[in-house]
Amino acid sequence: MTRLIPTARLWALLLLAVILPAQLSAAPFAAYVMDARTGQPIYSQNADTRLHPASLTKMMTLYLAFAAIERGQVRLDSKFTISSNAAAEPPSKLGLRAGQQIELRYLIRAAAIKSANDAATAIGEGLAGSESAFAQQMTATARALGMRNSQFRNAHGLTQEGHYSTAQDMSLLGRRLFYDFPQYYNIFSRRSADAGIAQVASTNKRFLDDYNGADGIKTGYTRAAGFNLTASAQRGNKRLIATVFGGTSTAQRNQVMSQLLDAGFNRVPNRVREVQPEPPKLLAQRVVRRAQVEPTPAATQAQPQRMVLSASAAPRPNERPAQAASTVNAFAAAPESTPQQAVRQASALGLATSIRPRLRPAARSAAVEEAVEMAAAAAPQQSASLAAPVLASSTRPRPSPRSRATASASTANVVAEPEAETVAAAQPVSDASLSLDASRAPKRRSEGVILAAMGEGDLADPEAVEIVRRPANSGRNWGVSLGLYRSRTEADRLLLQAALQDGAALSQARRSVADTKRGFRADFVNLNKAEAELACSRLVARQQDCTVTGP
Repeated sequence: MTRLIPTARLWALLLLAVILPAQLSAAPFAAYVMDARTGQPIYSQNADTRLHPASLTKMMTLYLAFAAIERGQVRLDSKFTISSNAAAEPPSKLGLRAGQQIELRYLIRAAAIKSANDAATAIGEGLAGSESAFAQQMTATARALGMRNSQFRNAHGLTQEGHYSTAQDMSLLGRRLFYDFPQYYNIFSRRSADAGIAQVASTNKRFLDDYNGADGIKTGYTRAAGFNLTASAQRGNKRLIATVFGGTSTAQRNQVMSQLLDAGFNRVPNRVREVQPEPPKLLAQRVVRRAQVEPTPAATQAQPQRMVLSASAAPRPNERPAQAASTVNAFAAAPESTPQQAVRQASALGLATSIRPRLRPAARSAAVEEAVEMAAAAAPQQSASLAAPVLASSTRPRPSPRSRATASASTANVVAEPEAETVAAAQPVSDASLSLDASRAPKRRSEGVILAAMGEGDLADPEAVEIVRRPANSGRNWGVSLGLYRSRTEADRLLLQAALQDGAALSQARRSVADTKRGFRADFVNLNKAEAELACSRLVARQQDCTVTGP
């Protein structure tokens, strides 16, 4: 027994000799806890110390990817070409090859879930053209979000001089991801996903499974940074976001994070006034290409242009200016003259030789209107239905003459019509007035004039007309409903999961969460009937209940 005591002391000294250097060489520790609902700090330790963020950097990479999708710069199914620089990134990696083309949705899954460095670099190069240009955008975005102590040199987070952040800044970025892009945030809670060329597992699976209420978001590790984690958790009405830098192992980091979140949930009130961050004013870079055109003398020197009018015909002189002027003066002097008096004045002024105008299609309706006006002038206080006696005695228009003989015959046949006889007598027959020999005879008119809806009961205001407008995209009124859920977050998560799994059938769909009395309904809208049926059949094949909704 006495011999065992010195042996135990010896092993203890050896264990201390191993542990102490490891602790002395460990990365600096920092922690920060905030109430996600208000952004107020709950706990802080070295929170503003600039440290290596490791793969927490990918949170900013993904933030810029989500922003590019929302402003229409790219789509989830946009294909990015993998460069040799991205393919050569060290692990953790997806295994991309140079020259390979892959959809953005798979790169996002690999970067967010597996923390793949090659996928993160491919996202940055695809959005900005180069990794250095993308790093500048990352730093500028950090300034816009209020991350005052962050600077980025790459898209993946591997150790590089001048690449740093803080526990407070990463917690702020995690809160921004939750509020600015709730439609994409649920990807951080997934345990696995299809990344196109491989099935990837989450690096944060252990913490998500062990801590009650955890739903994200990102892990990170390098030798210089230690074990880092930014986590988000919700219990009831409370939501906390916390960051730990410099953990000594995955287990120790998760244990510290659990203790920090437990203490935070005990300190924050159950109900507070939620203060959402204002959307950042992010400017999208626009590339303008200008065509290079060599200047020519014809384009740079102004030369007078001569217009030659030698081929144009000379205008005809006015044959009877005095006669036309007298006509205008005559009608101006007697604006109240009747049609019969106007015809007599026209004959006196020499207008008998003018060409007869063509019969207008509205001649019949003009006769009806003239009859109504005469009836209204004769009895203004009477009903419109009393116009029938006046219309019965009104004269019908005289048919146009076909020849000299026809004109004489028609003049003789209308002797019984006093007004027509007066007009014929006032207008002498001449060669010019009989120039309609080649014109087509008008169709025979009906003997009666029918006035419809002129009774006493029709004087009321017309009924209101309901105008039904069909939307411009009337063919895309179909949708797919995934059912009702207890929270908006759960409905958003399910919609995002379905969109990421089947982007081909739902590429034109819009995600919609409706707040109903029975719960939050998750819908895909803006589909035609064929797209909705195809999408629902694919969802059913993956054991997901759905219903096709129509207009």
